[in-house]
Amino acid sequence: MTQALTPGSAIGILGGGQLGRMLALAAARLGLEAHVYCPDPESPAFDVCARATIAPYEDEAALADFAEKVDVVTYEFENVPAHTASILAAHGLVRPGPEALATCQDRLVEKEFLELNGIATAPWARVDDAGALARAVAKIGRRSILKTRRFGYDGKGQVMLREGSDLAVTFRTLGGLPAILEAVVPFEKEVSVVAARGADGTFAPYDVCENVHDNHILKLTRAPARLDAAAAAEAVRMARVIADALDYVGVLAVEMFAVAEGERVRLLVNEIAPRVHNSGHWTLDGALTSQFEQHIRAIAGWPLGATRRHGSTVEMQNLIGDEIHAYHEILREPGACLHIYGKREARPGRKMGHVTRIAYDRDP
Repeated sequence: MTQALTPGSAIGILGGGQLGRMLALAAARLGLEAHVYCPDPESPAFDVCARATIAPYEDEAALADFAEKVDVVTYEFENVPAHTASILAAHGLVRPGPEALATCQDRLVEKEFLELNGIATAPWARVDDAGALARAVAKIGRRSILKTRRFGYDGKGQVMLREGSDLAVTFRTLGGLPAILEAVVPFEKEVSVVAARGADGTFAPYDVCENVHDNHILKLTRAPARLDAAAAAEAVRMARVIADALDYVGVLAVEMFAVAEGERVRLLVNEIAPRVHNSGHWTLDGALTSQFEQHIRAIAGWPLGATRRHGSTVEMQNLIGDEIHAYHEILREPGACLHIYGKREARPGRKMGHVTRIAYDRDP
């Protein structure tokens, strides 16, 4: 096993958004130096990191220089070019590893990985051209979603198939890019497991949480999810199978659909996020160890922290676009924990911050 880092070591973070910002703050709290690499000079993580590199992800010289200045590299989003991760891995330690990144940033590869490891998903089919889309629709049906294999998040890179829609036109809507067709499942709720796996294989899950989306963007997370004990245990088991199969080091999130089947609930994995996750933001105020500190601990080779929840329930609400302007009212609210990401412009659909509320007086 790679030797654990010591205080004063440097954590390299690819990506300068709010997740990178919160990782940098967690690293500093543990006496570690955060060095953020991002091409956007307006990145909010630059406000709180010890060192910064502003360069394209394709700049091999800048990447090599960055790798030489840090003791481990991690990333805040899964759309880092695979070649970037490979370059960095040639120069030093990358956690989670490039193989996990490659698996999770391609929806087809991810679905095949889940199938290989016995993890249930919604019915799906590979779509490389308009003819393949027609065959996939014949197999799966019109209640389905066409998704690009790569670079999709918050509803981007996908389109719903409707009755009477022209399949060739629909395929071109996504730029004719390689895609998958996925069946729409009649789920009761969306849930996720945020968990950490250490370099020694230790696995530490947080409570399964329940998520509500608005226009494909996460709006509200509640922990714990309203699942029975058996379903919650199964969700955690599936997340552990995934983390072990990827030989994962760090925090990951596994998003799932909870589908009612008579008296029981069936869980179908929607996607894997190989990073800290929006649905884990509640842990900043609502758990003994936040997901951000946990990720830093894991990639540094340190012991993982306790994941116990504070209170009976915790709710996290994203502040999207102009909602951030309500910060005065939120600050007046007793018990509300406000986080503002430092982004300079509030645009529609842009995550500007979040607020956490912890309840101590009602049953989970």
